[in-house]
Parts: sequence; structure tokens; C-alpha cells
Amino acid sequence: MTGKPDLTRRHLSAVLAALPLAAMPGLQPHARTQRSGPAPDFTLPVRGGGSKTLSSLQGNVVMLNFWATWCPPCRQEMPLLDQIFQRYTNLGFSLLGVNVEQENRLIDRFLSDVPVSFPILLDTTEEVGRLYEVAAMPTTVLIDRQGKLRQHFFGYKPGDENKYQDAVRALIRER
Repeated sequence: MTGKPDLTRRHLSAVLAALPLAAMPGLQPHARTQRSGPAPDFTLPVRGGGSKTLSSLQGNVVMLNFWATWCPPCRQEMPLLDQIFQRYTNLGFSLLGVNVEQENRLIDRFLSDVPVSFPILLDTTEEVGRLYEVAAMPTTVLIDRQGKLRQHFFGYKPGDENKYQDAVRALIRER
């Protein structure tokens, strides 16, 4: 024992989520090694029943939002993401909230306080989070109609929803 506290991944993610991106030079919005590569396909259970496969949404612009109940910025951005979802869903836009926790009771409590109309997927093993290089909570990924990764946002601060909306509109206009 070194006398240092044992930081779990959850604690580290909470610390990273609270830091401004300027304090993390390696984590800047849009930073990604394979920005235009194919989005890794996955199938995850949907809260409330059933499952969702990413490839079933090909032809739509897709936003993946990785979040956790212990993440204050996640709580702040969820209603704003829901507004984006409701505004653009009829134009070929899909939003999937991907929760990375194992405790359904915490997810249910969070969503009773912050209800959303988009599907919530459950990544209890964080396997999909690893596929998408999730380094902080929240992490938001945009995928174009052809299934290619286009943008990757780490963290959230007020005003980022405008960047999301601008990017979604641009991708919807592409054919």
C-alpha cells in the first residue's frame, strides 16, 4: 500500500468530466484518430425491453451519447439533447443514450428526474464505450448516413449543445 487513494475508473471519469477541456490537452472536441472510419457496429439492450443494433439505423444521422448517473454535466445536457432529438427526428436523425452503469435502479431514478424521449441503451460491461474510445463523461459521437464516424465530443459545457445542433444539421443536409 502506497498510501495513495485507489481511484476507480468511475472516479477518474468523474474527475475528468469536471475538468475543462483546456486542462486536458489530449482531449479536445473533435479529437479522434479515425475521424472518418466506419462506426463500429454493436447491439445493446434497450431500457424497458428489446435491443437496438447500430447498423439498423444506417441511412440516418446518428448521435451516440455516452453518459452516467453520477455525471453532473450529463444531467445538465440531457434535456438539451432531448430537444435536439425532438427537433430533428423526423428529418432522419436518431439519438441513442448509452448508459455505462450496471445499476438499473440508479438509471431509473435519474430518468425520472430528467426524462428523455430518445432510447436509452445499457452498456453494463462498457464494451461499446471502449469501441468508441470513451474517455470522459459525457462523450458524444456523431455518425453520418453512410455509417462513418464524423465527430467525437468529450465532456460537456453549456453552449456545446449549439455545436451538436450545428453538426447534426450539417450532416442531415448531406446526401
